[in-house]
Amino acid sequence: MADLKVTAEPRSVGLSAERLAKLDKYLAGYVDSGRLAGWSMAVARHGQVVHSSVCGLADLEAGKKMESDTIFRIYSMTKPLTSVAAMMLWEEGRLQLTDPVSRFIPSFGDVKVFKRGSSTAPIFEGLTEPMRVWHLLTHTSGLTYGFLMSHVVDEMYRKAGFEWGMPKGKNLAEVCDLLAELPLLFQPGSEWNYGVSTDVLGRVVEVASGISLDAFIDERICKPLGMDDTSFYAPTEKLDRVAQLYARNPATKQAMPLKAAAAAALQPPDCLMGGGGMVGTIGDYMRFADMLRRGGVADPTLGGARLLSPRTVTYMTTNHLPGNADLSEFGRPIFSETTQEGFGFGLGFAVLMDPARAKTAGSTGDFGWGGAASTT
Repeated sequence: MADLKVTAEPRSVGLSAERLAKLDKYLAGYVDSGRLAGWSMAVARHGQVVHSSVCGLADLEAGKKMESDTIFRIYSMTKPLTSVAAMMLWEEGRLQLTDPVSRFIPSFGDVKVFKRGSSTAPIFEGLTEPMRVWHLLTHTSGLTYGFLMSHVVDEMYRKAGFEWGMPKGKNLAEVCDLLAELPLLFQPGSEWNYGVSTDVLGRVVEVASGISLDAFIDERICKPLGMDDTSFYAPTEKLDRVAQLYARNPATKQAMPLKAAAAAALQPPDCLMGGGGMVGTIGDYMRFADMLRRGGVADPTLGGARLLSPRTVTYMTTNHLPGNADLSEFGRPIFSETTQEGFGFGLGFAVLMDPARAKTAGSTGDFGWGGAASTT
């Protein structure tokens, strides 16, 4: 279990303990007002954890306190792990970014593109170029999410069983073949749209590596980084550490449990969703983030294993949208785990290009992603 012990005083790395405490006070207000059940936060700089705090409950109904080792559903924060897995295989020459996806998933060789019409009478056109691996990494593939509810193709996804998850009883290979039967939203490479691209990328990882996605991520990423609590479900012996899942009750504005959706993380999944299926702790994810900060190498105290080269990490966290456009210029005005103005997109990460345009006091080059259950 990755702990989150504070390893340095804030002032030693140029931070203010007083101002960090203001973060706790501000976020505690969300718990006091009932908008959040609880939260966990950590801040590190130069590889030193300088602030770690928890507040409230991990499970309101059970009265279970939030702890530093509470296990959360990280949802779309699974995407960076799958993207790193793919780029590890790229470094090994087992895949190329320009490879057609059909090299690994043959059913994607004859995908149709929506042109016009309705969900019951659609008109399609053929591909002008193949969907390639880099399209999956950058969300420019033309794939979408059924829950977006912004286009006819989204409706077709929902009718096929792709709304908040994948069709029941189907494994990842079967799910990808079903996705290949649905039309793309646009020609690959012509726009940005948030969708199941990283789930399909997970299948590419399986075929290119010869092992299942969960085994690859566990053996090649989690074990070298000591991410002992990160996996595609919480096993029986860890169930008492799993947080409940909540949403905002539209009537009361309070945290409302989503028990049916929460149950999915408590048992082995039929489909290994590389775009949103993992659980983990804040300490585990801190180690993953620190590996990226270090240019692809683990903390020396963890053995210093190298997962990626520094050049690859820099390449992944560079904006890959054509013309150096941001998401608002090249993407569709839909939900995603980041604001769109001022942010570009790399290979698995949003990249801050213009803090003023993004209306955030970040730094140019900041990168990351978030998850549907309010993790980031």
